[in-house]
Amino acid sequence: MSPGRGSGSNSPGRGLLVLVLLVLLEFSVLPLGAASSHPDVSHQDEVVVHAVAEEKHNFTKKAFPVLSFEYKHIQIPFEISLWVLLASLMKLGFHLVPRLPGIVPESCLLILVGLLVGGLIKLAGQKVPPVLDTNLFFFCLLPPIILDAGYFLPIRPFMENLGTILMFAVVGTLWNAFFIGGLLYAVCQIQPNNPSDLHSLELLPCLLFGSIVSAVDPVAVLAVFEEIHINELLHILVFGESLLNDAVTVVLYHLFEEYSGVGTVTVMDGVLGVISFFVVALGGVLVGAIYGILAAFTSRFTWHTRVIEPLFVFVYSYMAYLSAEMFHLSGIMALIACGAVMRPYVEANISHKSHTTIKYFLKMWSSVSETLIFIFLGVATVDGQHNWNWTFVTVTVVLCLVARVIGVVGLTYVINKFRIVKLTTKDQFIVAYGGLRGAIAFSLGFLLDKDLFPLRNMFLTAIIILIFFTVFVQGMTIKPLVDLLAVKKKQEAKRSINEEIHTQFLDHLLTGIEDICGHYGHHHWKDKLNRFNKKYVKKCLIAGERYKEPQLIAFYHKLEMKHAIQLVESGVAVNLPSAMPSTVSMQNIQPKRPPPPAKLEERALPQLSKSREEEIRKILRSNLQKTRQRLRSYNRHTLLVDPDDDHIGEFLLKKQKMVVLDKKIQNINNYLTVPAAPPDSPTMCRARLASDPQAYNTKAAGDSVPTIHVDLASPQSPDSINLLDEFQRSGQAAEEGNDDGGLMMKAPAKPYDQHSEGEMDTTNREKLLRCLSDPGPHAEDEDEDESFLP
Repeated sequence: MSPGRGSGSNSPGRGLLVLVLLVLLEFSVLPLGAASSHPDVSHQDEVVVHAVAEEKHNFTKKAFPVLSFEYKHIQIPFEISLWVLLASLMKLGFHLVPRLPGIVPESCLLILVGLLVGGLIKLAGQKVPPVLDTNLFFFCLLPPIILDAGYFLPIRPFMENLGTILMFAVVGTLWNAFFIGGLLYAVCQIQPNNPSDLHSLELLPCLLFGSIVSAVDPVAVLAVFEEIHINELLHILVFGESLLNDAVTVVLYHLFEEYSGVGTVTVMDGVLGVISFFVVALGGVLVGAIYGILAAFTSRFTWHTRVIEPLFVFVYSYMAYLSAEMFHLSGIMALIACGAVMRPYVEANISHKSHTTIKYFLKMWSSVSETLIFIFLGVATVDGQHNWNWTFVTVTVVLCLVARVIGVVGLTYVINKFRIVKLTTKDQFIVAYGGLRGAIAFSLGFLLDKDLFPLRNMFLTAIIILIFFTVFVQGMTIKPLVDLLAVKKKQEAKRSINEEIHTQFLDHLLTGIEDICGHYGHHHWKDKLNRFNKKYVKKCLIAGERYKEPQLIAFYHKLEMKHAIQLVESGVAVNLPSAMPSTVSMQNIQPKRPPPPAKLEERALPQLSKSREEEIRKILRSNLQKTRQRLRSYNRHTLLVDPDDDHIGEFLLKKQKMVVLDKKIQNINNYLTVPAAPPDSPTMCRARLASDPQAYNTKAAGDSVPTIHVDLASPQSPDSINLLDEFQRSGQAAEEGNDDGGLMMKAPAKPYDQHSEGEMDTTNREKLLRCLSDPGPHAEDEDEDESFLP
C-alpha cells in the first residue's frame, strides 16, 4: 500500500479523534460551579462522549465516491445560466432567419418563446418557477436597460425637446391615469341589479389600476422603435416620455396604494401628493447627479490603473439606483441623470479601451436583460392565476387607446403654439400609436397586496392582455403604417467637422441674438451653463490639461480615433501606413514601441541662409490669412448706436463723387484763357460781326438815326459770365442754407487779383478766368468727351 493511499484511508479516523479532543477541551474549560450546579448537563455530556466513542468503534470503511450527483448545490446559478443561454440562442436565431425581423418584432417572438417554455414545463408536471419576481425585475433586469439608455442618451435633441417631453410625461400620464380610472369605475357601477365582482370595486382601486396601465414602458418602446428606424424627433419624444413618466407612476402608485387602505382622501392629502411628485422627481435627479459627479471625480485618478475604470461606472450607477429606491424616489430618473452627468467627464479621463469596454458591456447587459424580460413575461403568463372578466379586460384596452389619442391630440394642440417645428398629424399618430406597455406594469401589478385588493388576479389578467395587445398588434403594425404614411425615417449620417463647426456657429449666433433682443431663451441659459462648466466644473473633474481643450478639438480627436480604428480593422493601415491621420491616434490600439535612436547629425536642425529665411517670411506674410483682431465682447446694455450708421453707404457714395468732381474741375481749368481783349481788338470785332453785322459800322449812317453800341463780349456786359463770380455766389448760397443736398463746385483756391499784364504770368491767368469770347474746344470734341457733371 502506498503512503498516500494509507493516509487517505485513515483520514476519517483522524477526523473523529480531533472531534473528540475538541469536545473534551470544551468540557474541561467549563467552570466547576456550572458543572456542579447542572448535573443534568454533565450527564448529557457523558452520554455524548460515550456515543462518539461507540460510533468510532462501529465505523466501517466505505468505497471512495468516484462520481456523485448533487443538483441542489448548484441549482440556482445553473438555472440562471440556462435562462441566459436560452435568451441568447433565441436572439441569435431570430436574426438568422432572413425575412422574420421585417415581419414580426423581436419582443413578440420572445414572448412566444416564453409561452412555449412555460407550457412545456407545465406539461412535464413540474412547477413553473416564479421567474418574473418583482425583486429580480427591479433590481437585476431593469437597471442595465435604463443605464444603457441614460449613458448614451442624445443630450442635444433631448434638451431641445424637453418641454414637449415633460408635457407628455407628466400631464399626459396624469390625464391617462384619471381618465382610465374614473371611467373604469363608472363602467363597473353599471347594472346594479345584476351583482358581480365589478360592483365591489371602489374608486381608489380603479385609480390605482389606471396609474399602473397609464405609463408607457421604456423597454417595449426601445424594442420596437429601434427596429422601425423612426426619425430622431419622434424617437426622442416617445422614449423620453417613457423615461420621465416613472416619477408620476411611482407617486400615483404609492399614493393610491396607501389611501386604498385608509379609505378617505382629504385636500391636504392631495397637496402632499403634489409635493411628493416634485420630491420624487427632483430627488431622483439630484441623487443621480451626485453619484455621477463622484464617478467623474474618481475617474480623474485612475490613469495608473486603467483596468478598474469601467467598474466605477457600473458601481456608481447601480448605487445611485439603489439609493433612490431606498427613499422611494425615482430610480429610473436617478440612473438617467447619473449616466448623462458622468459621461462627458469620464470619457475625457478614461482610456479608449475602457470606453470600448463600457460601451459593449452595457449593450450586452441591456440586450440580455431585455430578452429575459420578454421570455419571463411569457412564462409568467402560463404560471399565473388568472381571473378572466370580459367586461373589465375589453373596457381597459379600449379606454387606454382612447385616452392616449385624446391626450396626444390635446397636448399637441397646446404644444404647437410654442414650438418652432410643429408636430404634424402624422407625428401625432405615431406618438399616440407608439404608447406601448410592458413588464413594468406587470411588476407593479404583481406587487399589490392580495388582502387589500381581492381582485388582484383580475388586474394582472387585464394587464397581461393589454401588454400583449400593445406589443403584438401595435408593435407588428406600426412599421407598415410608418411606410404607408411615408413618415420620415432616421438617416444614418456620420457627423463631420463641418457640421460641428456650423452647429457651434449657430448656437453662438442665436445666443447673441437673444442677448441683443433681451430675450433670455434656452440658448442664453445653455451658454451660461457651458461657461460655468468650462470655468469651474471641468477644472475639478477632468485630469491634466485636457479641460482646456476646446470642444471642437476634442470632437476632432474622436473622429480621428474612430477613423484610425476603422483603418486598423479593415487592414488598410498595414499596407498604407501613411494613410493614418496621425501616430498619436494609434497609441491606445497598437502596442507602443520605443523609437529608434536618432543619429547625432539628424538631431541638429538644418541651417537656413538669411536670404532664404527672408524669402520664407515674405511668402508667409503674403499668403497666410491675417488673423482677425479680437473684438470686445458685446452687451446690449453697453452697445453704442452710431447715428450715421443707416446713411453710411450714401455718405461714402457722395464722397467718392466729390473726389471725381474735383479731378474734373482741375482738368477743365486747362481751358481757362486770358481776360477779354480791348473793344478794338480783332477778336471782339469778329464777335460783334457774328452777333449783329449791322452794328459793326464805324461810320454813322446819319444824324437822325441813333446808334447803339453794345459790347457783347466785354467783361462789363450784362451778358458776360464770370466763372469766379458764379463760384462765389454758389458758396454764399450754400452758407446761407439754401443747399438742397446736391453737389456744389468749389471756387479756386486763390482769388482773382487784378494786376497789370506785365506783372502777371500768362499761365496763372489761364487758371483764373474763363472768357466766353474764346470758343474753347470744338463742338465735336465736346460731344465725344464725358459730361461735366456725373
